[in-house]
Amino acid sequence: MLHSDSCVERTERMRLFSYFSDLIIPVFMLYIVAHGLVTRRDIYNDFLDGAKDGLKTVVGICPTLIGLMTAVGILRASGLLDFVGRVLGRLLEPVGIPAEIVPLTVVRMFSSSAAVSLLLDIFKQYGADSAAGLMGAVIMSATESVFYCMSVYFGSVKIEKTRYTLPGALLATTAGAVTAIVLVRLM
Repeated sequence: MLHSDSCVERTERMRLFSYFSDLIIPVFMLYIVAHGLVTRRDIYNDFLDGAKDGLKTVVGICPTLIGLMTAVGILRASGLLDFVGRVLGRLLEPVGIPAEIVPLTVVRMFSSSAAVSLLLDIFKQYGADSAAGLMGAVIMSATESVFYCMSVYFGSVKIEKTRYTLPGALLATTAGAVTAIVLVRLM
């Protein structure tokens, strides 16, 4: 009896959260309009100005994104990323790091979507509950696409000297990957 009450309560809570989540955007929009009316601001022109600025940002970032996606596509199509991953995998396998995890970690630094496709391949071949599958899933959560983020964010604000950002980001990615591997090994 206790179990069914718990399930009913959980279902009711989920229904309540769903109801609130359906209302949050319309309530937020009404708040903005009401605030604009009270403060006598021209919120429509503010919206148009924001949309223009957003489009300028997109136009400024677009060449960087196209260049990065082209470079990642060329590296993947040429097989260089896979080759580097295989070589590093053979070197790191004696230490207990599965060879199939290394290409995922290398590709993750450049492209999240390409890393997701590699992770899905690992899931298909070894299973999601395998050591490689668990490590890959945790690595995807604990690391970042460093080069993508740096090129997009720094490119959008025209930062040319990255100073310590790249070494710090690579160190954080390495720490995330190593931590993921150690945590899965301890399980």
